Amino acid sequence: MVVCGVDGSAASDNALIWAAHEAKTRNAVLDIVCCHQVPSYPGQRGEGGLSEDAARQIIEAARAKVAGTGVDVQTSLESDDPRSVLLGRSKKVARIVVGARGGSGGFADRLLGSVASALTSRAYCAVVVVPQIDLEELVPAKHIVCGVDGSETSRIALELAIREAARWGAKLSCVSAINLGGSMWVPGPGYHQEVIDDVRSGLNEAVETAAEGYDVDVHCHVIEGNPAALLAEFSTAVDLLVVGTRGRGGFAGLLLGSTSQAVLHHSECPTIVVPRRTGVNEDSPWSNVPWGRKKASAE
Repeated sequence: MVVCGVDGSAASDNALIWAAHEAKTRNAVLDIVCCHQVPSYPGQRGEGGLSEDAARQIIEAARAKVAGTGVDVQTSLESDDPRSVLLGRSKKVARIVVGARGGSGGFADRLLGSVASALTSRAYCAVVVVPQIDLEELVPAKHIVCGVDGSETSRIALELAIREAARWGAKLSCVSAINLGGSMWVPGPGYHQEVIDDVRSGLNEAVETAAEGYDVDVHCHVIEGNPAALLAEFSTAVDLLVVGTRGRGGFAGLLLGSTSQAVLHHSECPTIVVPRRTGVNEDSPWSNVPWGRKKASAE
């Protein structure tokens, strides 16, 4: 199941488009979720909260938008905070998709604040953050970039990126950043190339191991520079970024502080944020949840 949070904004409409494509590539159910706030007293409305009637209209409009995609759709109208709802869903689903910016004060406006922090740091599944841009040329995804820094979390993100590339039929570029300018230790002239070669060797080995058994067009790159700036630059030329939530100071380590906010604010393509606890089970056709679909072993 792929879950998409909507609030009627342009950003959540973008998230819905991406989520429908994501669900189609997985042969998964698309669950469209909208949250409303129950007033504590007559006439009371919380900041940015939707009324039940407004949320119901948004749900129906969202269902109509994806009616012709060939995806199985279900809708959920929730009277709870979106953080709690989406975090709860993340324990049972393959992917959560949300918009990055909006104007209604709901999911999209709040995503780069408390909702984003909750989802990217506490979710049990990978989260796709979709910016408010024209998605016409980005779906289906044709080129994916994954940041790799050699950590365990970055390995998990790399494995997910490979599965994602196989599913979309996309080219995958795996990138390790060497940020010598921000390091306390700078190698001497004779060791600079040696450091780059060591990083390249580690990246090639990690990618070779993760890609075993997959028919994916993968390219490895080692680049000097700031990870956040590089990711933002890549986002202007590719269809999807994949990054982990914890690491050793490279791409995977950048997503729990201010740098992550910079990436999400400036990314011009969707970004998949991969929590440490995300595993290969998120793509498994064999599931113990009630809505899981079993595929024949021959497939």
